[in-house]
Amino acid sequence: MKESLKVASQPSIRSEPAWLNRNVVGIGLTSLLSDAGHEMATAILPGFFAVLGIPAAALGVIEGVADAVSSFVKLGAGWASDRLPNRKPLVIAGYTLTGLATPLIALAQGWPLVLVARVVGWFGRGGRSAPRNALLAESVPPEARGRAFGFERAGDTTGAILGPLLAVGLLAQFAADHPEPSTPFRWVFLLTVVPGLGAALTFTALVRETRRTVSPPKPQAAALGLPPRFRRFLWGVGAFGMGDFSHTLMILAATQLLAPTRGQAGAAGIAGLLYVVHNVFYAASAYPVGALSDRWSRSGLLTAGYVLGTATALGLAAAFHWNLTSVVYLGLLFALGGVYVAMEEALEAVITADLVGAERRGTAFGITGTVNGVGDFAASALVGALWTALSPQLAFAAAAGLMLAGTVMISRLRLGTRQVR
Repeated sequence: MKESLKVASQPSIRSEPAWLNRNVVGIGLTSLLSDAGHEMATAILPGFFAVLGIPAAALGVIEGVADAVSSFVKLGAGWASDRLPNRKPLVIAGYTLTGLATPLIALAQGWPLVLVARVVGWFGRGGRSAPRNALLAESVPPEARGRAFGFERAGDTTGAILGPLLAVGLLAQFAADHPEPSTPFRWVFLLTVVPGLGAALTFTALVRETRRTVSPPKPQAAALGLPPRFRRFLWGVGAFGMGDFSHTLMILAATQLLAPTRGQAGAAGIAGLLYVVHNVFYAASAYPVGALSDRWSRSGLLTAGYVLGTATALGLAAAFHWNLTSVVYLGLLFALGGVYVAMEEALEAVITADLVGAERRGTAFGITGTVNGVGDFAASALVGALWTALSPQLAFAAAAGLMLAGTVMISRLRLGTRQVR
């Protein structure tokens, strides 16, 4: 563990790509494995709920509560990582907890155990996110952060492509051997333990960190001493997040729209494959967006991503209003969803790293995550509740209105181009 992160301290060396070092590759591979396990479960969860007869409102609340827990943990973990000499143990513990929690869904007979498994898993996810992002930001020169974060997001979403494909294939295989409708789903949930724990082992083996000398924090009152520009940025992120529902609800939407003509099992399979399309476009967009942000306005690119998010929500509202059940149309919406999430997640992280210095960067990532999580909880719960009580078209239209408000706020920001170490 004594090897220093030479890329960060000697950015002038150009014998190899300055940003594509061991830590960046290791974090990218870890994200790939972790998301493969997570998305195996996510892709089939709406179908599992349909088999058990659990309503959309429960799925929305479960996803929202899990996201909220994850985000509040991000704040605590980020704050703690700024005060510890090593961030790596927090990250390893988080990946391990998520890898062990997700398979618990296999034992569920109703929504309560699913909620417990998701909350525990997302507790681990929140605990690893901020310290991992801070470690990644410290592993590359400031001018290459967009590429590094884009690479990590691309690895994450490559796993999100492989996970649903694997889940759909395993589901079909197990369905042939197990006539009881819930049993194939349970086997797939159990198998998520393999990539989940593989992620923790990969991070342990590949990622290196130099022990830091931690100075006592200076007393600062306003927003934990974080810059005013960062606080203005958070207002826009939070407003958009209030409408940014969990994309598990997109899978459920496709399942419901297709079920009358394709049957429940067929609709669930197609919806799972549409989610693969979502993740293909996510993976294909993440690195180019990050690389572009090293040259162009990051806030301008984020605004464009938010516009695509608003259009995705409006498209889902239109699908229910006019009964648009074309697989091509739904595929377009899932593709737009993948692109905007790639832009959102990569650029929000890079802008956070740009606006806050290294001594408080873990805390800043935690705050960004918490703001997103509060929004995710509100958005998923709102969409799920309106869907069940009134109509899905009204639910997605309301989400689009909130996302548009965040888009306008980010478009008016002038964050500048200054990057901090």
